Amino acid sequence: MKQIEIFEINSPCIGVCQSGPKGFCLGCFRSREERLHWNSLEQDVQSKIIKACGLRKKRAKQQKTNKKKTPDNTQQFDIFD
Repeated sequence: MKQIEIFEINSPCIGVCQSGPKGFCLGCFRSREERLHWNSLEQDVQSKIIKACGLRKKRAKQQKTNKKKTPDNTQQFDIFD
Protein backbone atom coordinates (compact mmCIF):
# COMPACT_ATOMS: atom_id res chain seq x y z
CA MET A 1 0.00 0.00 0.00
CA LYS A 2 1.43 3.34 -1.06
CA GLN A 3 1.63 5.99 1.63
CA ILE A 4 0.44 9.46 0.66
CA GLU A 5 2.80 12.29 1.57
CA ILE A 6 0.99 15.41 2.74
CA PHE A 7 3.97 17.73 2.50
CA GLU A 8 6.39 18.18 -0.37
CA ILE A 9 9.81 16.63 0.22
CA ASN A 10 12.41 19.34 -0.17
CA SER A 11 15.69 18.76 -1.93
CA PRO A 12 18.46 17.78 0.52
CA CYS A 13 20.88 20.10 -1.31
CA ILE A 14 23.04 22.20 1.01
CA GLY A 15 24.81 24.11 -1.74
CA VAL A 16 28.14 22.25 -1.77
CA CYS A 17 27.57 20.59 -5.18
CA GLN A 18 30.89 18.78 -5.64
CA SER A 19 31.22 15.16 -6.67
CA GLY A 20 33.25 12.84 -4.48
CA PRO A 21 35.38 9.90 -5.62
CA LYS A 22 32.34 7.59 -5.91
CA GLY A 23 30.28 10.12 -7.86
CA PHE A 24 28.03 11.21 -5.01
CA CYS A 25 27.66 14.87 -4.08
CA LEU A 26 29.86 15.77 -1.09
CA GLY A 27 27.06 17.94 0.29
CA CYS A 28 23.85 15.94 -0.02
CA PHE A 29 25.25 12.51 -1.04
CA ARG A 30 22.91 12.13 -4.02
CA SER A 31 24.09 10.69 -7.32
CA ARG A 32 24.17 12.83 -10.43
CA GLU A 33 20.99 11.16 -11.73
CA GLU A 34 19.21 11.67 -8.42
CA ARG A 35 20.07 15.37 -8.48
CA LEU A 36 19.15 15.75 -12.13
CA HIS A 37 15.71 14.14 -11.88
CA TRP A 38 14.77 15.19 -8.32
CA ASN A 39 11.84 17.42 -9.26
CA SER A 40 10.24 14.81 -11.52
CA LEU A 41 10.49 11.91 -9.04
CA GLU A 42 7.52 10.67 -7.03
CA GLN A 43 7.59 11.44 -3.34
CA ASP A 44 8.04 7.82 -2.29
CA VAL A 45 11.16 7.63 -4.49
CA GLN A 46 12.43 10.94 -3.06
CA SER A 47 11.91 9.55 0.43
CA LYS A 48 13.96 6.44 -0.41
CA ILE A 49 16.72 8.65 -1.83
CA ILE A 50 16.78 10.73 1.37
CA LYS A 51 17.22 7.53 3.41
CA ALA A 52 19.95 6.28 1.06
CA CYS A 53 21.74 9.63 1.35
CA GLY A 54 21.72 9.30 5.14
CA LEU A 55 23.35 5.87 4.88
CA ARG A 56 25.91 7.14 2.36
CA LYS A 57 26.79 10.04 4.62
CA LYS A 58 27.14 7.73 7.62
CA ARG A 59 29.42 5.35 5.66
CA ALA A 60 31.57 8.23 4.41
CA LYS A 61 31.93 9.56 7.94
CA GLN A 62 32.90 6.10 9.24
CA GLN A 63 35.49 5.67 6.50
CA LYS A 64 36.95 9.06 7.28
CA THR A 65 37.10 8.22 11.00
CA ASN A 66 38.68 4.82 10.30
CA LYS A 67 41.40 6.43 8.20
CA LYS A 68 42.27 8.76 11.07
CA LYS A 69 42.41 5.88 13.57
CA THR A 70 44.72 3.74 11.43
CA PRO A 71 48.24 4.25 12.77
CA ASP A 72 51.06 4.84 10.39
CA ASN A 73 53.09 1.62 10.65
CA THR A 74 55.98 2.94 8.64
CA GLN A 75 59.00 3.59 10.77
CA GLN A 76 61.88 5.81 9.96
CA PHE A 77 65.27 4.48 10.90
CA ASP A 78 68.21 6.64 11.37
CA ILE A 79 71.36 5.36 9.72
CA PHE A 80 73.07 5.40 13.14
CA ASP A 81 70.52 3.08 14.86
